[in-house]
Amino acid sequence: MAEPTTIRGGKVRVMLGNDAVPIVYTAPCGFSQRNVTINKGLEEVNLPDCDNPDAVNWVGRDAVSLSMSIGGEGVLSEESVETWLDAAEDVESVPVKVEWEFPTKTITWTGKAHVESFEAGAQDGRRVTGNVSLQSDGKMTRVVTPAAP
Repeated sequence: MAEPTTIRGGKVRVMLGNDAVPIVYTAPCGFSQRNVTINKGLEEVNLPDCDNPDAVNWVGRDAVSLSMSIGGEGVLSEESVETWLDAAEDVESVPVKVEWEFPTKTITWTGKAHVESFEAGAQDGRRVTGNVSLQSDGKMTRVVTPAAP
């Protein structure tokens, strides 16, 4: 059996961009866990059997929307607090880039997203942790780049 080619957590990056042209992306420090979810909104319709109108209908599904959810959590670094607060308090969406770096290629999504939630907390005497949730705002463009030889 051939083993799969996998990646470790540090090779999944979530980066926020600025308003410069071209956009400069930086990865806020502190994430020890990241997640990306691609959601597809579906509408259902009953599909009748034209040869047997008494048969139970099958359900057809049509895609009506796509969205991406991005999340992360970890130790909240002092260097990243202002970046997250600025993005969370901005009523506009912010530039975002998500990278998955495999040994043979990198998959990158770019677009805009809203910081839906930003949570920080700590137990007495322990380090502050943060939890961030972003929701895409429009199309997230995917590009695949082969690794350098």
